[in-house]
Amino acid sequence: QVQLRESGGGLVQPGGSLRLSCAASTNLFRIYTLSWYRQTPGKEREFLGTISPQYVTEYADSVNGRFIISRDNSKSMVYLQMNSLKPEDTAVYYCFIQPGSYWGQGTQVTVSL
Repeated sequence: QVQLRESGGGLVQPGGSLRLSCAASTNLFRIYTLSWYRQTPGKEREFLGTISPQYVTEYADSVNGRFIISRDNSKSMVYLQMNSLKPEDTAVYYCFIQPGSYWGQGTQVTVSL
């Protein structure tokens, strides 16, 4: 069992930036692939991007160029830097770790005036 905890969510104005963090409770963090997802009411969870143990990143088209995923293996942390935020980015954001397929509890991001 790997526990994940997201933090850093909140209210931000359109065009603003926010950095989400996800802490993992595993000594093997460096070998895991980590991903970020988001979910809005009535919709399935949406894939945003992933970072591999080799630090290779991939992003969904909806956020490519605006969101950046990074990781710090010394801290067992993965980050989601969100720039140029739009109202449609409003969602609960989740981190996900593989192998094992564990989810965090989510953190709310609201983009609004």
